[in-house]
Amino acid sequence: MIVDSEFRPSWWLSNPHLQTILASKVCKPNLVPTTSTRIELDDGDFIDINCSIQEDGDLVAIFHGLAGCVESSYVQGAFGSLLKAGLSPALMHWRGCSGEPNRLARSYHSGASDDIDWFIGHLSEHFPGRPIHALGYSMGANALLKYLGETGASCLLKSAIAVSPPLVLAEGATQLNTGVARHYQRYLLKLLRGQSERKRKLHPELVMPIASSTLDSFWKFDDAITAKVHGFNDVHDYYQQCSARQFIPSIAVKTHILCARDDPFFTPAIIPTNEELPENVTLEVSSHGGHVGFLGRDANNRFKTHRWLDDHVAQLLSTTAGQSANKL
Repeated sequence: MIVDSEFRPSWWLSNPHLQTILASKVCKPNLVPTTSTRIELDDGDFIDINCSIQEDGDLVAIFHGLAGCVESSYVQGAFGSLLKAGLSPALMHWRGCSGEPNRLARSYHSGASDDIDWFIGHLSEHFPGRPIHALGYSMGANALLKYLGETGASCLLKSAIAVSPPLVLAEGATQLNTGVARHYQRYLLKLLRGQSERKRKLHPELVMPIASSTLDSFWKFDDAITAKVHGFNDVHDYYQQCSARQFIPSIAVKTHILCARDDPFFTPAIIPTNEELPENVTLEVSSHGGHVGFLGRDANNRFKTHRWLDDHVAQLLSTTAGQSANKL
């Protein structure tokens, strides 16, 4: 089912670039204390997680976007709003994103279902009997939707939310190599190349040096590094296999997808049709919001912004959590 979003931006924030940049860099939420834990994996690597676990209530597994971490504005915003709603958020850092390079040649990518499955299993094992929901942002939202489609009815999650997922990776990579969007590409690639270079210095046997100036687009970076390291034939094979849109019809868990038509990271062409959505999947589409932006109107001060997205995901998840609690 496709629904029109009730989101309305502040009168001066209808521009998608302002939404995207201000939500990330300026209109930041209050910092939330978390407990950081390093988990050693069977493959010799490690994953760092940050949690704020309350005594009871449902758990929410959070998957951040490209080059994100626990300090990302949308992650901190989610932690704060989820805790107020009585939920217990837990963030999994993708490999190499917690401030220290991971040990293996592999890192993370838009379809890393194995690490999502591990994290959900980890939470289920350590908090038996407590319902688990999932919340993904951007790249993490794409990976989450792919995982949900792959697991179908066997998924352990009670519900899931995907915010600003790049559902067709090739479309997003092309859009980010066009016009003003190149500024986002340049910024993200700088972070990714930095992560790769830090790993190369610690583990030169794992990462071959590549002149960063040649990897000036996601098409080039993903072809030279992401696809090669993670076993895909090339960038086309990677984008085709890991684009989440094709997995949506197989999702069996209650799922809510939030997209903005003006998202500068892709075009409306990625948005699924009603025919692609199973009964349990709701696609909420907003005319405005940018990429993981959604800065709304403050009810008390029209010159002040409100982090609408943080409250919205908490409301959706707390409603579903209440329903699951009533069924127990």
